[in-house]
Amino acid sequence: MKKLLLALPLLALTSTATLADPYADRTAIMKSFGEAMKVLVPTVKGEAAYDAAAVAAALGKIGEGAAKIDVAALFPAGSNTGESIASPKIWENMADFTARMDKFKAAAAAAATANPADVEAFKATFGPLAGNCGECHENYRIKKG
Repeated sequence: MKKLLLALPLLALTSTATLADPYADRTAIMKSFGEAMKVLVPTVKGEAAYDAAAVAAALGKIGEGAAKIDVAALFPAGSNTGESIASPKIWENMADFTARMDKFKAAAAAAATANPADVEAFKATFGPLAGNCGECHENYRIKKG
């Protein structure tokens, strides 16, 4: 029992440290966007049948992730080391990056509550969201390969 009582504070400290890793936190959010896009992109391209529930869930996932984005907390100076594909341009032009991220967050929030009834309504919702993703990736993400 004593060992358990001693281990609990260490476990809590470890968990807190994990949550304080901006690279890991932003990577987890971006990966959740990628998972959602695996549903949305084939649907918008007509490669998958429109499934309102699946689309709503994927848009909701993006909205939830976007709401967690705090640029100052997730992109502090020096956090683009190691495996990061965040371009140094983020820190060179933080004001523009923040403005683009704010625009994305607004589009994600709107998309998350849109509940498009059909594929045409979904395309209208998806366009601004995808456009914001693409603009940021084009300017502030290091291309792999």
